[in-house]
Amino acid sequence: MSTFSITSEDFKEGEEIPKKFGYKFENKQPNIELHNVPENTMTIALIMDDPDAMAAVGKIWVHWLLVDGNSLNFPNGNIAGVFGKGLNDFGELGYGGPAPPNGRHTYIFKAYALDTTPELKEGYSKQELEDAMKGHIIAEAKLTGTFTP
Repeated sequence: MSTFSITSEDFKEGEEIPKKFGYKFENKQPNIELHNVPENTMTIALIMDDPDAMAAVGKIWVHWLLVDGNSLNFPNGNIAGVFGKGLNDFGELGYGGPAPPNGRHTYIFKAYALDTTPELKEGYSKQELEDAMKGHIIAEAKLTGTFTP
């Protein structure tokens, strides 16, 4: 059986994320593609965060929260999100690109295949999303990239 995975045509695993995806640049949302989504998946959840921010700002910085039940392959980065978008740590809905305050940071895109459709209201927090996913994660996948301002 093939493994659930996440890729991007915009950067490869572990490589530098192009500047146009940075918050202080064009803040474009990268193209995200899922592969080998488990058959019984009802919803995909996506979390993008920056664990390196812990040293600079004292917390893992949340850049993107999304729950999507419409499309299991997230074509061309146009992810609608059935439940709208979560609130990132910039205080905005949807995607907020890399913006490291000090040097090079690593960004982690985590996709979760869920066996349910969580009940969330637009503007949900990472904690609310994680709580809603508990006991419903079929498979997880991750993609990492780095960004230097």
